[in-house]
Amino acid sequence: MKLFTIIFSIVSLGIIGFNLAQVNFNAPFQGDSVTALTVALIGLCALLLVWILFVSKQIQKKIHYKK
Repeated sequence: MKLFTIIFSIVSLGIIGFNLAQVNFNAPFQGDSVTALTVALIGLCALLLVWILFVSKQIQKKIHYKK
């Protein structure tokens, strides 16, 4: 599970970085820039979900260790 979260985080950061590089900052809400911003936002959501999964697994380990 730890390997999955690391790989998924790296892929998500790569998607965010690639799509932010595709944004035309002179006109960020026109053409392909909208798509790039949308996909970068989706990548941030995926990264947040992976972070929540990681924290919940750490909490689960601490609770299981105390029992």
